[in-house]
Amino acid sequence: MQQMPDMAALLKIAQSPAGQKLLAMLQSKSHEDLDSIAAAAASGNLEEAKKKLSKMLSDQNTQDLLSQLEKQL
Repeated sequence: MQQMPDMAALLKIAQSPAGQKLLAMLQSKSHEDLDSIAAAAASGNLEEAKKKLSKMLSDQNTQDLLSQLEKQL
């Protein structure tokens, strides 16, 4: 299992061009979808949250951005 990066590393990733694009893409998605994911996670239904998040992140543009961000870790 990989160790979680520290907050400074996460902030650097979020402020990177790929991170900014990913955030913008997520913000442009339906707020109902994001609320549904957050509600599932908050209620402890992590499998449902994971399933919904995976579906949201499945398009090729998002996958490309995630790959770029992965390389920054």
